[in-house]
Amino acid sequence: MRASWHARGGRATRERRGATRNPRPRLRCARSRALDAPPVHIDDLARPRLPRAVRILNALGDAPARRLVRLDAARLEAAAVRRTGLAELGDPGFREPLGVLVDALEREAGLSALGRLLTRSHLVQLFVNRLRLEDLIRRHPEVERERIERPIVIAGLPRTGTTHLFNLLAQDPGLRWLPYWESLEPIPDPRERPGPGGRDPRLARAERALAFLHRLMPLFPAMHEMTAEGPHEEIQLLALAFSTQLFEASYFVPSYGAWYARTDQRPAYAYLKRALQALQWLRRGERWLLKSPQHLENLRALVETFPDAVFVQTHRDPVRITASLATTIAYGARMQHRRPDPVAIGRHWAGRVEDMLRASVRDRALLPPAQVTDVSFDALARDPLGEAARVLAFAGRPPDARTEAALRAFVAENPKGKHGAIAYRLEPLGVDAAERRAALRFYAARFGVREEAEPA
Repeated sequence: MRASWHARGGRATRERRGATRNPRPRLRCARSRALDAPPVHIDDLARPRLPRAVRILNALGDAPARRLVRLDAARLEAAAVRRTGLAELGDPGFREPLGVLVDALEREAGLSALGRLLTRSHLVQLFVNRLRLEDLIRRHPEVERERIERPIVIAGLPRTGTTHLFNLLAQDPGLRWLPYWESLEPIPDPRERPGPGGRDPRLARAERALAFLHRLMPLFPAMHEMTAEGPHEEIQLLALAFSTQLFEASYFVPSYGAWYARTDQRPAYAYLKRALQALQWLRRGERWLLKSPQHLENLRALVETFPDAVFVQTHRDPVRITASLATTIAYGARMQHRRPDPVAIGRHWAGRVEDMLRASVRDRALLPPAQVTDVSFDALARDPLGEAARVLAFAGRPPDARTEAALRAFVAENPKGKHGAIAYRLEPLGVDAAERRAALRFYAARFGVREEAEPA
């Protein structure tokens, strides 16, 4: 992949040099025996089996880890300022959610030593990204004149087929989407030079991060396949405002989640648009392709920020969504927490799934009917090519021969269960399926969602 590079003190033409379109996402690897393997029952949610080096690090204990790795906002900001040599962070509205987050991390999250290190690294990187974004716009104010026109936005809960649909639509070579590496470091460091073969060093860093994640979470590819160059949702861009569901999904921080749920998210979405303007200025595409589960409960902010967008809402049995989503989050808790509590996580996310679905039903009428279409999990599984073609045509981009060929190749090379399957069950999470079925009937009735059988 060619990269766009800044030169120190360089001109806009140099900053914007590089590919004008995304390569089609590959997400492809050799088929394996995982296709025929029975679903895996995860038995270490509460007592994770971790590599020896991580166990040794986490044995450090809470008090020493707190002394060695501090998470107060001023120190995080100072570290980013030292790294970049920049100081301007733009609108100070981010400071309130940041304060709520840091307080929740210290009081509620129960971070391990590794969790503190990873959290500090992530938060400092978000400051770095924000500093570089504001610096780019300061040097090139024309960025603010960029128009984000008719983006295609997928809004649906995790485990409803959003990622598969996103990857399918990304086969259209004219659509602009975020590769994972770009989502982590959206604005290049103007002092950094390409690696061997002109390779973007941000890509290499993302590959190392994914390798580390998979070392600690070997079952994660079966839950959510990610590659450094593949399409990724814009949740990391929303995190630049420090007001995003990303933190609630990454840590057990119920006070932050409650703050987020009751807070107007329009400022965070306005900052998302600002980031997209900069990324579009750096590397163009014909239209943006976006996706994030948090959009589902923020339809008002979404439609006010992108009033001409094409909205795609995905649907699945909400009880199965709850089991799958909560299991995935509980499994990921080993990255951050000293003692993951799958029951607390399961019950929290059972409530949050209901909250998000109620918000989506309440606010669906805010979306102009001519700009929204629905995709069911069943229809996507049954006919992925047909559903992708239908959505692209609805968005005014009926697939041409090139896109059709790319779609066929992607489906052929990415069969369901390529990395194995997980048995997602509610019982280990302390959630009652019958109670959830009754509580979520309003959503299933509104969108005609089929009830799925519980796994054995």
